[in-house]
Amino acid sequence: MSHDVTRSLELYKKAGERIPGWTQLISRRADRVANGVSPLYVARSKGARFVDVDGNEYIDWIRALGAIILGYADPVVDGAVKKQIDCGSLHSMNSALEIELADELINTIPSAEMVRYTKGGGEACAVAARIARGTTNRDVILFCGYHGWHDWYQSANYLVDPESGEYPFAGIEPIGVPRALAGTAIPFTYGDLDMLGRLLTEYQGEVAAVMMEPARSEWPEQGYLEGVKELARRHGALLVFDEVSCGWRESLGGMQKYLGVTPDITVIAKGMSNGYPMGAVVGSREAMEPAKAMFISSSYWSDNVGPVASLTTIRELKRRDSETHLAEMGQKVAVAIDEAVSSAGLSGSCKGFPATPNLVLDLPDEALRGKVQTLFIQEMARRGVHCYMGFGPTLAHTEEDVRITAEAVEASLRVIKQGLENDSIDDLLICDLHSEPFRRIVR
Repeated sequence: MSHDVTRSLELYKKAGERIPGWTQLISRRADRVANGVSPLYVARSKGARFVDVDGNEYIDWIRALGAIILGYADPVVDGAVKKQIDCGSLHSMNSALEIELADELINTIPSAEMVRYTKGGGEACAVAARIARGTTNRDVILFCGYHGWHDWYQSANYLVDPESGEYPFAGIEPIGVPRALAGTAIPFTYGDLDMLGRLLTEYQGEVAAVMMEPARSEWPEQGYLEGVKELARRHGALLVFDEVSCGWRESLGGMQKYLGVTPDITVIAKGMSNGYPMGAVVGSREAMEPAKAMFISSSYWSDNVGPVASLTTIRELKRRDSETHLAEMGQKVAVAIDEAVSSAGLSGSCKGFPATPNLVLDLPDEALRGKVQTLFIQEMARRGVHCYMGFGPTLAHTEEDVRITAEAVEASLRVIKQGLENDSIDDLLICDLHSEPFRRIVR
């Protein structure tokens, strides 16, 4: 099959000479996909597809790492943004859009009574950490999950991961992070209430917040999040849900609404603005109001493009009944892929949430999983489908996209089956091995 990414590879080589780390987001590096086969630079995107700089078109299931939910270049959101640009993207003083969006968020997310804005999820987590520490007058944050690149969080890499005994963030050295912060952010294992209780007791009176992703790819056990909330409250710590990745898809009110557990503070970003830079910290009045005395300030947090994109995106998600449509499309993807797995003669199935199915193959040797996943990404790219092992539908994906994807899955799995049977996986790989940039200590 014809598939050439020469221009992408040339640009990536140039980037390495000009940009430390090649890309602005570690998840967009070449080693996150099938380096040598996957596209690295995109020329244009629309709906559920994009065209790379070499002219190849792909059905995209990665959806800009979760930032796209309606579909690329959605005409309603883009139209609202273009109209706002004509009225000014940034003013000397404030825009009433800030209040209008705050009202929309308060009416949508259970924990929201007050709101602060940012331009992305990582800095929103940093703002939430600042607010939690300022409100409680405590320093320590117990966390579970991924919460960005800032010093407060990355300082945990001077400690030991409770699951592996290695760095919490495998492969990422805490270079440039002050060692004096060691011990101020401490990881705990998802699902282990006893461990969380021990840490809260060990650091009695010092814990400002328990910050966590409430769920990522599996549902929590019954009563777990309720137990976390009760422990945090008993020890005077705020409960912070990071819903940057898990929010908006299963429920417009976030996982907290879907699961019925309301935290003190919630961090949101990604899908709230369909690709325009935007993030927010929302929470109860009791948790958030003390922030009026804290120095949390940035010029571009007052821009008008992010808020109008968010307002329009959230209203369009409601108007288009996104919860129903994303779940239905996700289920169609899961069924089609499960059938493809069976047709290819392999064992495995899609797991995870209805709106974000994830393919898990049964392998004869777990040590092969990294190579098999890389081969899958490689073969899917060669067939015009951009994905990892997970498939994230947007409202722009169609049943035809699902059909084409399922055909590509079956063909790719037949290649994998051949490799497993002939012990030739290495010979079939024509790309560098896919690598995970860090271990996420949450399911």
